[in-house]
Amino acid sequence: MPVHILIADDHPLFRAAMCHALSIMDGTELCEASSYPETIATLEANDNIELVFLDLSMPGSEGLHGLSDLQARFPDVLVVIVTAQESPNLIQKAISLGASGFIPKSASVETIVDAVEQVLEGETWVPTTPAPESIHQDEPDDFHARLRQLTPHQLKVLKMVSDGLLNKQIAYELAISESTVKQHVSAVLKKLGVINRTKAGIAFKNAMHI
Repeated sequence: MPVHILIADDHPLFRAAMCHALSIMDGTELCEASSYPETIATLEANDNIELVFLDLSMPGSEGLHGLSDLQARFPDVLVVIVTAQESPNLIQKAISLGASGFIPKSASVETIVDAVEQVLEGETWVPTTPAPESIHQDEPDDFHARLRQLTPHQLKVLKMVSDGLLNKQIAYELAISESTVKQHVSAVLKKLGVINRTKAGIAFKNAMHI
C-alpha cells in the first residue's frame, strides 16, 4: 500500500528537495501545501494522508500552534516537524505536543528517509543531539501534554483568549453563543489545571513560542 505524505512548507525549493528525498522510497504518494490554511484544506480533502511534514515558520502556522491544531483536528495523522531551528527546548515542546519526529532542514537525504521509516513504524525520531532520553522523557503534568486533551473548538477558544479577546468577541468570531464560549473556557481551565483565563492565555503563549 502506498504511503500518502503531505509536505507543508512555504519554500518551493525545500518542498522540491523533500519530494526528491522521499521519491527514492517505494510506494510514496506526495502532495504539497505552501501555507497553513492550504495544509488544513489539503488534509480535509484527502483523508488518506498518513504523514505531514510541517514547517513551523509557514504562514498561518504561528509557531507551535499549527502542530497543536493539527493534532486536535486530525489525531490519526502523524506530524513530523521540519525547521531550521534545533534548540533542545523546541524539540521537547514539539514532542510533548504530539509530534512524531523533528527533522532539521539541514538533514541529509539518508537522514530524512531513515526518519520517515522510523516514524511509520511507530517510533519517534529526533536528532541524535541533544540526548534522545532527555526528549522522550514522559512528563504527565507538563502543560504541553495537557494541551493535547483539548478539542479543536477548545483550542481555538484558548488561542483567542490568549490574544486578549473577550467572551462576546469570541462568540462573534466563532458564530456561537456567549454561553457556549463560557462553557469552552471553563472546560479549558479545568483541563489545563489553571485558575483563570489570564493564566491560561499566558501559559498558552509560552507553550506556542518558538
